[in-house]
Amino acid sequence: MSGKGKASVKTSENARTRSAKAGLQFPVGRLHRHLKRGNYAQRIAAGAPVYLASVLEYLTAEILELAGNACRDNKKTRITPRHLQLAIRNDEELNKLLGHVTIAQGGVLPNIHGVLLPKKTKKDESSQDV
Repeated sequence: MSGKGKASVKTSENARTRSAKAGLQFPVGRLHRHLKRGNYAQRIAAGAPVYLASVLEYLTAEILELAGNACRDNKKTRITPRHLQLAIRNDEELNKLLGHVTIAQGGVLPNIHGVLLPKKTKKDESSQDV
């Protein structure tokens, strides 16, 4: 034995992870372990890590979907931090949730202040009316 890990334990044929039972991809068992060891409370209910995993999975799916759309708009096939930044800042609710978060290599939203734009002349206004 190398001393790493636990000895092999016989599992029953019907053994399913709590993530599989809940139909989630995020690890319910790992979240439960972190909740217990984090000293957030003396006791952690069995449903708490399942709920937390489902919320985290939903938020992740939402951000990745919007980032994928931003990626496709820029004719790219790989999501970069820039695409995550554009996805989060263009969505009102995600921007409010992650308002104080800095994304490395994310850049800023393209924006030109109105004062810096050239002033319209009478000639420009008359040509636009036609």
